[in-house]
Amino acid sequence: MAFELPPLPYAEDALEPHISARTLSFHYAKHHQAYVTNLNNLIQGTELENKSLEEVIRSSANNIDKVGIFNNSAQVWNHTFYWHSMKPKGGGEPQGSLGDQIKKDFGNFDEFVKLFKQAGVGQFGSGWAWLVLDKNGHLKVTKTPNADLPLIHGERAILTCDVWEHAYYLDYQNRRPDYVDIFLNNLANWDFAQKNFEA
Repeated sequence: MAFELPPLPYAEDALEPHISARTLSFHYAKHHQAYVTNLNNLIQGTELENKSLEEVIRSSANNIDKVGIFNNSAQVWNHTFYWHSMKPKGGGEPQGSLGDQIKKDFGNFDEFVKLFKQAGVGQFGSGWAWLVLDKNGHLKVTKTPNADLPLIHGERAILTCDVWEHAYYLDYQNRRPDYVDIFLNNLANWDFAQKNFEA
């Protein structure tokens, strides 16, 4: 079974004015689709052909002979997770058990925001800012370069912001800090994050 581009959880213009339909169209239909297409081409006829996406990621991670497979499979996973990490009229401060755990592990929500923004803005070049649950059950903020992701570090992804330039450049040009602010204030899908936290 070939991998397919998963449907967006909202219309391409649903995140406007914060992320334009033009950006989402390029990002989803061109970039995300290219990772899916490349992955299918790379694993066709191999032992990975009928594995789950997570199995492909784990088996290709840190394998110099499977760098292309890892990069494309991880980016398929990362982008799917990113789309769900946002929603129209999102952002603000999470409630419930996740909100409580953020206060417990970071001291307060503002400290989490500061660390998450530092991770997103401070990631040199392309990459991702993450809220993760670590092996000890504590929330922490991390950043990963390129296609790297929490899955291969024994961490559970809770929420992510894509800081590759194609995620924001048409709307924000070089103003990555503004984009990360908008993500936290207007787009972050805390309902999705809560489900990941409870999983």
